[in-house]
Amino acid sequence: MDKHYLIWQRLEGFLAFCAGLLLFWQADAGMAWWLALLLFFAPDLSFAGYSLGSRFGGAIYNGVHLYAFGPLAMGVGLALAWPGLVAAGALWLGHSGFDRMLGYGLKSADSFSHTHLGPIGKAR
Repeated sequence: MDKHYLIWQRLEGFLAFCAGLLLFWQADAGMAWWLALLLFFAPDLSFAGYSLGSRFGGAIYNGVHLYAFGPLAMGVGLALAWPGLVAAGALWLGHSGFDRMLGYGLKSADSFSHTHLGPIGKAR
């Protein structure tokens, strides 16, 4: 995989992470810090999908880690005037960017360690 491609992908992840945090701050939902931290890491619960196999686990993980998921939740929160959902959507976007920034890309159907950003884990 082209090294420059990976650098751009990680930079994009960093920018999405920063945007998510800024949008969370702007949402001003009055959320406790511990709840914000829990919501930030909540998408990682999608790892549980791997208990049903790599194909299913990868699909669940990828669906939850799409960049569009957070902004969609934010849009619904704005439409319904629910600042908590706006804040949660911003954290979700930030989480997806955080993972990509660290090199945890979208998963292939054959293994958790094969991502669109290259291999992760001990197999590297």
